[in-house]
Amino acid sequence: MTTDLSEAPDLPAATDAGPELQPSTEDSPAHQAMTLLAQHRLVTTTQMQQMVMPGAARQSMSEVLNTLREGKLISYTVLARSSTLRAWYLTPRGARVVAGWPELRGRPTQPLGGSVEASLRAAHTLTVVRTHLAFLTDARARGDEYGPLDWVPEVAHRLPDTGGEDKLIADAVLHYAATAPRRLQYRAFVEVDRTTMSSERLARKLISYARFHDYTAPGPGRRNTVADQAAMLAWQRFYPRFPRVLFVLTGAGDDALRRRINDLRAMVAGHPLVTQLAGHVPLGAAVLEDLERHGASGPVWRPLSGTDEPRSWMDL
Repeated sequence: MTTDLSEAPDLPAATDAGPELQPSTEDSPAHQAMTLLAQHRLVTTTQMQQMVMPGAARQSMSEVLNTLREGKLISYTVLARSSTLRAWYLTPRGARVVAGWPELRGRPTQPLGGSVEASLRAAHTLTVVRTHLAFLTDARARGDEYGPLDWVPEVAHRLPDTGGEDKLIADAVLHYAATAPRRLQYRAFVEVDRTTMSSERLARKLISYARFHDYTAPGPGRRNTVADQAAMLAWQRFYPRFPRVLFVLTGAGDDALRRRINDLRAMVAGHPLVTQLAGHVPLGAAVLEDLERHGASGPVWRPLSGTDEPRSWMDL
């Protein structure tokens, strides 16, 4: 039996079938979680929820993380002094999966060596993430442009060879865009102090920043001499302006933290190289609990030079 095609019903043209479905441009929560673990290395469930699913039930984030764990892409360590608080990290398999993702280009992914290493790194790493969340929560409330990946931890830069430290390693570099009353872009080196080192050693970090500020890296086959001073300063290869330097302190009582901030101010006043840095770069310090209580942009930052009146980190 043959079919008379001339009598077959008309089929709707492809253009009449409605708009073609397009894949979503938004990354899934699982993708975001993997990216953030690659960036921050260690994140608790609650911290991940605040970054990826703010306002959602904690259980929703837990389900995403447990699914990734079942796929052997991430694992966790139970934090000391807690029987339930988990901190998550990428497994070697997870690190291979995220290698080359656009968000992470230029950032080598180094998975932790297991739960023991994760546990040993937890105190500092999670305090750094906590500091990031203080800025993120405040930015969302203000309507500013600052996302979970705009905080880049453990940024290293070479220092001039003077027989001392040969690298400056910032706890984080913050990239931030304020939208009101006018659009302004900010960058900041952030140092997170848990009161685990001496106050003098903390203040000496300002010397490293001052050295980096003045460092002219010689080109191939050249020496860093006076003749090279017209060359580009090393920091100009990475930043349009030298980032401000922010110290965030926690882990002690108010009086002890106040003394440490005073020691930072004394370093600025007493060291010629740091004094020179303060003439070009805003420097400030604040207590982490104040950032969380009053907002990171609140008047909780003490300038490290000049007047001691608290102000926003953007107004240093």
